[in-house]
Amino acid sequence: MMYRVCRLSLAALLLGSGAAYADGSTLTVAYYGGNWGEAFDACVAQPFTEKTGIRVVAEIGNSTTTLAKLQQQSGDAVIDVAYMDGGISELAHEAGVLAPIDLAAIPNAATYLPQAVYKAGDEVFAVSAGYYSLGLIHNTSEVTETPDSWLALWDESYAGAVALPSPSNSSGVPFVLFLARSVLGDTSESLDQTFAKLKELDTGLLFDSSGAASNAFQSSEVIIGAHFNVGAWDLTDGGLPIGFSVPKEGVWATDARMHVVKGTKNPEGAAQYLDMAASPEAAACLAERLYLGPPVTGVTLTPDVERKLPWGEGGSVEKLHLSDWTEVNARRAAIVERWNREIAN
Repeated sequence: MMYRVCRLSLAALLLGSGAAYADGSTLTVAYYGGNWGEAFDACVAQPFTEKTGIRVVAEIGNSTTTLAKLQQQSGDAVIDVAYMDGGISELAHEAGVLAPIDLAAIPNAATYLPQAVYKAGDEVFAVSAGYYSLGLIHNTSEVTETPDSWLALWDESYAGAVALPSPSNSSGVPFVLFLARSVLGDTSESLDQTFAKLKELDTGLLFDSSGAASNAFQSSEVIIGAHFNVGAWDLTDGGLPIGFSVPKEGVWATDARMHVVKGTKNPEGAAQYLDMAASPEAAACLAERLYLGPPVTGVTLTPDVERKLPWGEGGSVEKLHLSDWTEVNARRAAIVERWNREIAN
């Protein structure tokens, strides 16, 4: 009898859980962990719940993990809204796991920057949650003048103390293409000039993760190199002698994006969530917490936060070199193979 009661109780719980999803009282949102997840929770999820009464169930994971979950759940979606980075976003669209986003159902969509709306044909498959960049950072105690060009990395005085992202980092492959086109003027398919230049560079770290880059700058293992504006300013805010700059050639950048999952059981709640995320209050909150560049207009920020955004003081999204991820993904295998053969060894 006890077994039967327990079995019935478990069934009731499962049915109750399913009913909660079906009646729209919850919304499952996949986003990143750590300080990013904390920021999305504080800036978007909590205000969304306060306004709508819909409880957000967080599904924590990185972009590739989230895409794998969406593919596993195809036909019976559990996740309703998914944050994924540029590049993975395009792969998710190609995989057929995303629903078209109806901008008419999102009042705040009228304030999106043109670059913040991602389309395939006439369908919107993603909208931006905010931009971040890979800028040039330096230890101000060791590098006393702020570098104004990426070519400063090849200065002999920095030999053995330069940091660059490896292809294992999400920025690695697109950064090679950025260096080729925007810094070296190499528009060739072969990228021979770019790889020859990279082979001349005496690096101290080819980092797979942004955490590894932060640790290397913190320990002074490296004193100059590429790093994300989010991580660089986190070091500065922690009292370390770190400077971040946008060189004259510009910076490579991408964004975190939001997607509505195909088969969501709460499409209205998903639209309401995206509307909250596109509010000036949410954008300002994310800029203050993560230094994400707002994807919407009408955001008021302090001068100190403004200068820490991905485009630098006085800049805008126009100053960012945003990747064509379809091209990046198509060229990824060849670039990774050549990097491993010529640079990593």
